[in-house]
Amino acid sequence: MENSKINKFAELIRESNSIVFFGGAGVSTESGMKDYRSEDGLYNTVKKYKVSPETILSHSFFETHPDVFYDFYYNYFLNTAAEPNRAHLALAELEKQGKLKAVVTQNIDGLHQRAGSKNVIELHGTTLKHYCTDCKAVMPNEQIKALRGQIPRCEKCNHIVRPDVVLYEEPLNQSVIEAAALAISSADMLIIGGTSLAVYPAANFIRYFKGESIVLINRDATQYDGNANLVFRESIGEVLESVMLSL
Repeated sequence: MENSKINKFAELIRESNSIVFFGGAGVSTESGMKDYRSEDGLYNTVKKYKVSPETILSHSFFETHPDVFYDFYYNYFLNTAAEPNRAHLALAELEKQGKLKAVVTQNIDGLHQRAGSKNVIELHGTTLKHYCTDCKAVMPNEQIKALRGQIPRCEKCNHIVRPDVVLYEEPLNQSVIEAAALAISSADMLIIGGTSLAVYPAANFIRYFKGESIVLINRDATQYDGNANLVFRESIGEVLESVMLSL
C-alpha cells in the first residue's frame, strides 16, 4: 500500500467536518462473513437447497417455505462467530473523534454497532431483531438462536416470527431511505467501502452526495471509480486502520 495515498486520505479526513461511510458486504468478509456475489460468496457456493439463495431470501419464499428459509438463515446469518474487524473499529473511532457523522450500511449483521458506532443507518434491516408477523411482538435473539434453524413462533399469538430485514420483493423502509439520503447529502466527504455499487436501489444513494471528496475502497472495480479522489484495492481493514494511525 502506498504511503502517499494513505497520507492523502488522512489529509482529506483532516480537511473534512462531516464524513459519511457507505458500505456493503465486503466490510464484513474480514470478520468471516460471506459476501453475496463474489466467486466464493453465498450466491455462488450454496447449492444444497436446490433453489438459489436469492429465491430463499425473498418474501414469497419466506411465506411458502419458512422451514427452508430458517434453515438457510440460521446456517449463514445467525450461526456465526463473527466479530467486528479493523474496518468496523476504525470507523467507530472516527465517529468518536467527531469526524464521521453516519455509517450507511447494506449489511444486516450488526457488527458496526458492536464495534461502537452509534449512528448506523441499516438500509436492509438487521438480524439483531425479530418480530411476530401478526402482533409485532419482539422475540429475543438468543431465543431465535436456541431454535437452531426451526421456525420460530410468537409466544403470544403463535404466528411466525420473522427477522427485521428487507427481503427480496420488499421495499426499503421509507424513514430509513430519508435518513440515509439526508446523511449523504449533508456530507462533505464520502468513504465508500466493501461494495460493488451494483445492488439497487441501495447504490442509488451515492447520487445524493454533493460534497468535495470521495474515497473508494473495494477489491474490484466499480462504476464510480472515475468519480473518486482516491481508489484503494487493498483490504478495507488495512486501509482504514492505516489511515487512522496517520491522523
